Amino acid sequence: MKLLSICILGGSGFLGTRLVARLIRDGHRVTVLSRDRERHKHLLVLPGLTLENCDVYDEAQLSERFRGKDVVINLVGILNERWFGGDGFRRAHTELTRVILQAARSAGVPRLLQMSALAASPDAPSYYLKSKGEAERLIRDSSGDLNWSIFQPSVMFGPGDSFLNRFANLLGSVPFVFPLARPGTRFQPVLVDDVIEALLRCLRGDASRGQTYQLGGPQVYTLRQIVDLVAKLTGRRKWIVGLPNVVARLQGFVMNFVPGRPFSSDNYKSLTVDSVCTEDGFAKLGIQPQSMLATARQYLGAFEDNARLSQNRAAVGRDTHSHTSRF
Repeated sequence: MKLLSICILGGSGFLGTRLVARLIRDGHRVTVLSRDRERHKHLLVLPGLTLENCDVYDEAQLSERFRGKDVVINLVGILNERWFGGDGFRRAHTELTRVILQAARSAGVPRLLQMSALAASPDAPSYYLKSKGEAERLIRDSSGDLNWSIFQPSVMFGPGDSFLNRFANLLGSVPFVFPLARPGTRFQPVLVDDVIEALLRCLRGDASRGQTYQLGGPQVYTLRQIVDLVAKLTGRRKWIVGLPNVVARLQGFVMNFVPGRPFSSDNYKSLTVDSVCTEDGFAKLGIQPQSMLATARQYLGAFEDNARLSQNRAAVGRDTHSHTSRF
């Protein structure tokens, strides 16, 4: 099998880091582009990886980095923008995709893999989903010989994720009651390694040319069920209270101004749309996705172990105090 020369944008994140490691393990030549390579030194431990500085919004620079590459993979995505109004989402998702298409055309790149999101649409209610959908439309409307495939995963989980781990941390930071916006929204959580496998099977693009793959796990959960599962797996049981929509919108507005933005107005708007597949992209690729419950138990168990250790320490402290008081 011919090894490929691959250029990746967004290769330093949760999905990208794992994908890059897998591609290098398989022997491919991988270049990751970054605005500041010093911020992503964790990638440099991967043997043979090329990590290059590049202004990815500069078509000339991008075209130069694309030249001679067999595949370009765009994984860039943000869940929140720095300010408000959608400009940050449009820049990161739509405008960047436009520049990538222009640079790929001028550099003669034959293959593009684009990471999008389930429910992405130009008519979606949130800037996140809308800008992802607009990027998809740019790709589908692009002329020329570019061979593209688009991937639309539901929310991804796995060790080091910002989904289940975020809920685990939030559950540990609130006493007794956990207020939850849009508790009935449905998701089809997908293991990050299964998404990587889908990408790998489409690298050469013979049968996947011009295809869009909806990627979801084997089970559908409501958001309340997901949070309840995390609470059980981590030993951080709370009373989960579903918020009325008017209160949830207010929560999103207030959280806009909280450092790190654990929740935002745009996140709330995304939650008004279910993230559930209408077709099985994994089946089209011959992949059997893995269960969230079995996998999450492995990496969320550390929270449960810590909770149990704290309980044991507290029990020992009570016993010691009780013993001392008798003398």
